[in-house]
Amino acid sequence: MHLQKPTLRLIIFLSTLLFVAGGTILMIRYAQGYRPTTTGTIKGTGLLSANSFPTAGEVYINDKLTTATDNTLNLDPGQYQVTIKKDGYHSWSKLLTITAELVTATNAQLFPATPELVPLTYTGSQNTVPSPDGTKLAFTVASASATTKNGLYIQDLTSSPISLNKTARQIARSDVNFDYTTSHYTWSPNGSELLVAFTSGAHILLDTTRFNDLTVLKDVTVRLPQILSEWELELAREERVQLLKLPDFMAGVATTSATNLYFSPDANRLLYQATSAFTLPDGLVPALPSSSTQIQSRSTNPGSWYIYDLKEDKNFLIAEGSLPKLCTSSAKAPEKCALQDSKGVVRNASQETLQTQSSLRGPTKLILLTNFLSPIPAELVSSPSAFRTLQKDVTPIQSIALFNAQYSPIFVGGIQWYPDSSHLLLGTATGIAMMEYDGTNRVTIYGGPMDPSIIYPWPDGSKVITRIQFSEGTIPNLYTIKLK
Repeated sequence: MHLQKPTLRLIIFLSTLLFVAGGTILMIRYAQGYRPTTTGTIKGTGLLSANSFPTAGEVYINDKLTTATDNTLNLDPGQYQVTIKKDGYHSWSKLLTITAELVTATNAQLFPATPELVPLTYTGSQNTVPSPDGTKLAFTVASASATTKNGLYIQDLTSSPISLNKTARQIARSDVNFDYTTSHYTWSPNGSELLVAFTSGAHILLDTTRFNDLTVLKDVTVRLPQILSEWELELAREERVQLLKLPDFMAGVATTSATNLYFSPDANRLLYQATSAFTLPDGLVPALPSSSTQIQSRSTNPGSWYIYDLKEDKNFLIAEGSLPKLCTSSAKAPEKCALQDSKGVVRNASQETLQTQSSLRGPTKLILLTNFLSPIPAELVSSPSAFRTLQKDVTPIQSIALFNAQYSPIFVGGIQWYPDSSHLLLGTATGIAMMEYDGTNRVTIYGGPMDPSIIYPWPDGSKVITRIQFSEGTIPNLYTIKLK
């Protein structure tokens, strides 16, 4: 008996629909990691995305060479020791937990084992201070062949082909009355000006975009409190925006139980130093389907440094106890930097004294708005004289040190964010180290002669800047350590 054409068409349509639906379900389950086993059953697996930068690294799983990056592997749920190796680079290794139906990515950044050194300056550099946005360096020169070349310079940290080898530009010249090598200075929050304090007691504002003629500059000492108040208002506005991103509990911690708060460049992670013991409750933010499985520390100890991940609600211990303070050099030996004792009183101490007296620490990044949940009142914005936190009970030079501490942790301790927001730069007495934000994969990227007080990343992460004096009697210069 032959089927009628309408009935045959319906059967074909339903069969096609069933085939497409079944194939779609199988494809979805396959993408989720489900695979047939030798016993004929379907078992859920997890996906390991073994990727690295640069690529073409060897992937070892539980010490067995398995594949090369970049590749995705199906693995049974469980823990695996994943190691990525590449000739000429430091190895990367982590204990990863693979979960059924989820993708775990290595995102391994490999750093060269033999980095290339390239000089950035040739006439010396002293008192290096990075701009708030990290795109410029200010430093002084005191030993140029021509005295007219001594003074204050700006180095633009750009990576465009046009300015690849662009030298630093002079913005002010030293003379007998204004010696920049013994001065102290800080940037305005927007990086357009430098406030310079001289040993004579004079204070001037320099335009960072051009050469400044001292003969036409005016002493701003009388207006200094107002200038610093206006700058502090700008910083308070930025601080309020950042603190409002934190979960309520962490926001409370930031204003009562922690200090030296520095957000990562992408604002998704927070570096901080605990000032009291506390425990972070679970579930401060909704859980993500796939997040870090590294060991975290939700209970803190006073003085230790931590990283809090705002997206994944993870808290990682970075350093137990206070980090060593690596003062930025002032110009002449003995190098000095603004310091605070255990009571928060700022005073000066030589680098040698600093290394032998643990009671001293660097200037602290202060919280400018304890009541950040409320908008800044309009009357304070129009007349910001109330913003004097960074001027209270300190000298102008000490205020400059506190402003610099607001901008970068380089003035607080030997640690700072790398531009990718996933790594930290660490300075030691013998070298420069790199470490992931969760405390893993710490490697030494440079171990030669260097000034540990000057370690700063290029904005695109392609290199790190430090100051090197290869032998006595030579001029210390800024050098870049190529990482990419």
